[in-house]
Amino acid sequence: MAKSKTAYVCNDCGADHPRWQGQCNACGAWNTLTEIVLASVRVDSGRSGYAGSTQAKVQNLNEIDLQALPRFASGFQELDRVLGGGIVPGAAMLIGGSPGAGKSTLLLQVMCKLAETRKAMYVTGEESLQQVAMRAQRLGLPTDKLRVLAETNVESICNLAQQEKPELMVVDSIQVMHMANIQSAPGSVSQVRESAAYLTRYAKQYNVAIFLVGHVTKDGSLAGPKVLEHCIDSSMMLDGDNDSRYRTLRGNKNRFGAVNELGVFAMTEKGLKEVRNPSAIFLNRSELHSPGSTVLVIWEGSRPLLVEIQALVDYSQTGNPRRVAVGTEQNRLAMLLAVLHRHGDVQMSDQDVFINVVGGIKVAETGADLALLLALVSSFRNRPLPRDLIVFGEVGLAGEIRPVPNGSERLSEASKHGFRKAIVPAANVPKQDLGMEIIAVTQLKDALEAI
Repeated sequence: MAKSKTAYVCNDCGADHPRWQGQCNACGAWNTLTEIVLASVRVDSGRSGYAGSTQAKVQNLNEIDLQALPRFASGFQELDRVLGGGIVPGAAMLIGGSPGAGKSTLLLQVMCKLAETRKAMYVTGEESLQQVAMRAQRLGLPTDKLRVLAETNVESICNLAQQEKPELMVVDSIQVMHMANIQSAPGSVSQVRESAAYLTRYAKQYNVAIFLVGHVTKDGSLAGPKVLEHCIDSSMMLDGDNDSRYRTLRGNKNRFGAVNELGVFAMTEKGLKEVRNPSAIFLNRSELHSPGSTVLVIWEGSRPLLVEIQALVDYSQTGNPRRVAVGTEQNRLAMLLAVLHRHGDVQMSDQDVFINVVGGIKVAETGADLALLLALVSSFRNRPLPRDLIVFGEVGLAGEIRPVPNGSERLSEASKHGFRKAIVPAANVPKQDLGMEIIAVTQLKDALEAI
């Protein structure tokens, strides 16, 4: 009997090592190597899911027929936006999220709708078929066309899928799937890695679009080895607090469209509903005109989004003032406070500083720098900013205001929502008249004088 080969894979970067060691040579992380058993791949035309049953052919790039595999809509425009325009046949898509975020609910809604016109199969490994049927009945979904299967063996799933020949398949979830020739338990690095690779090969060979459901770790990242994200075509994360009815679906990787696309859903008694105008939700401001609040325009994927950012500056009762940032990066907050002190002559070294992005959305782009600083100064001086003011711009270490991409589109979106005044970088001033009073600034002191 042949001896099984093993390797040690880094959970952070996916690099292989011949033996165990404390530190990964590729990324430098410590104690991240996990032993996996390498499965012996046999090229057999009778086995499903493995490539090799047909002889490959070399072609010119311009000879590829792009109309052979057209996209098809999922029934949710917000999901289609994140996917890059629709579902691509043969694509392996991974959707992750915390427990209770609505991953299974969203995919069950998609599958029940598409089953009316296409062959679809829903594979559940964590729930029984009765539980899936009860959820579909509670959501009021059509259940007469969707094929369901309760199975955790990947080879059996692919063999049954060959008989059913679905165009779309959901595997819920990849962490409970296993392969018979791997001795480790389901959910281990080797099982997740080989199961995902097997399903991906099946999707490519038979042009079946497959949704894989993934779990997340305690820090919010996707559980499993890093190679799991490398072998699939698109990766999405469904986020949402338990006390909020809104869910955001963000694309982290997409081979068929733009990354960082954002889709917004609302959780209701009948499942997830699309939110066509997310800016109206995140701009649900209170009637009280208080200091420390301003509105900025961020760019998410291919569309602008208006969000409100709040700041609270208060005298610290301790010798070590607090710096708390919810929805934005805390290290960047510390850097912007230093820029504000050096180039704006506003010192907050003895103040507690709290930043919050309303609506639970996470702002990662640098275009929010200027709005954050103006909100801080507004709270520190206890002087509210105008309610019809919009702000965006990147702040450099020298106090300069740098332009951001898609400035004209951001101003157009703000104008549609009734904003009539804007403080923007000088390079982002549009040539056409948008019906707004636009204040162009090049230095941080110019923006502080403007308010």
